[in-house]
Order: sequence, then structure tokens, then C-alpha cells
Amino acid sequence: MNNSVGNSARLIGAGLRALLVLTVICGVLYPLAVTGVAQALFHDKANGSEVTADGRVVGSELIGQRYDLPLQKGQETAEPDLKWFQPRPSNGLGENSVNTQYKLLLSGATNLAGDNKDLIRQVKDAKAAVIKDNSTPGHPVKPSEVPAEAVTSSGSGLDPHISPAYADLQVRRVAEKNHLGVAQVRKLVDEHTDGRILGFIGEPRVNVLQLNVALKELTEKG
Repeated sequence: MNNSVGNSARLIGAGLRALLVLTVICGVLYPLAVTGVAQALFHDKANGSEVTADGRVVGSELIGQRYDLPLQKGQETAEPDLKWFQPRPSNGLGENSVNTQYKLLLSGATNLAGDNKDLIRQVKDAKAAVIKDNSTPGHPVKPSEVPAEAVTSSGSGLDPHISPAYADLQVRRVAEKNHLGVAQVRKLVDEHTDGRILGFIGEPRVNVLQLNVALKELTEKG
């Protein structure tokens, strides 16, 4: 009986010591080591690839955001603020219906088939809006000039980039709204166009947040 109790006590003691050692290694030392390496070698990425302007964080270069006017009384959807470059549509999972205490950022695709009537209507409405919003006196936008990403959301619904073609489509409207020269704004787009990764992966792209931060700086200088 005494041997049985003694063996049980030793087993419990060994288990507790193992638990303590593994807790220190896996729960303290390992996370600290990983965090230290991340902060030392990949500081920007480890902290969310933050974009700063005027000394404060305005977003992440990895997550798209909208540029809308304040929601007016009676409106269900805010209108885009046309003095800024606009991102691609975000029609992901829609509004959060579970946790109503916080406004959560939801990611996901529409999962609508290509022949879905709702999707077709959304695309047609978005295309008409792009043409209307970006047509300026003497420079109407043709339907054939509207890129695909201007009227469709990405798989995540949070794509922070647009194509150089869509950015260029918005140049005249942005220049007019901000009382800038078209050449000035087009130069801004060229300066914020990233090429293919390693020269052959993906497509050229423009980060909308970084472009709008640069636009704000340009308008303030003027």
C-alpha cells in the first residue's frame, strides 16, 4: 500500500515538473524567441505592415479600406468620396450579425456563381457608377475602358491593390476634384505602381492607401 502511494506521488511529481518545464519552454521562452526574431528581422511585417501619415497609423498596406463620404440621414450605403482614389468593391461576407457590440472587419468572397442574377446586377451597377464618377468634361469613360477589378471584389474582399489601368482611369477625376494638374496626379500613380514580384510573378499593382497618403501630401503642398 505504501509503495503504491509512493509510486503515485512520484508519478504526480514528475508530471508536475514536466508540466512546469514545458510551460516555461513552450509558453514563455519560445514565444519570446519568435517575437524577438520577428521584431529584429521583420519589424514592419510583424507589426501589421502599418502605413503612417502625419505621425499616426492610418491603416495597413495589406488590408483595403474604403473612402466614403459620411453617411447621410436616410442612406443605407455611403457614397464614395470622389476626391480620393477608390479601391475595388468589397462585397465579402457582409455585415457582422453575431457580435453587434463591435464593428468587426469580415473577410470573404461573395461565393456567387458567374450567372447569378444578383452578381450580374451588382457588376452592371458598379460599372455604370465607375463610368459616371470618372467621366470628366471632354473625357467620357467608355465601358470598354473599365477594368474587371473596378466592378468585382477580390476573394478576400479586402484587396488593398488596384491595377495601374484602374488607377489611370481615376486620374482626371481626382485631379479635377483636388484642383491639381492631370500630369501631377498621373506622375503620382506612376511613382506608386509596383511591378511584378521578381519581375515575373503576378501583375503590376497600385496600393490605394499609399497612393492616397501621397495624394494628401501633394494637396497640402499646393
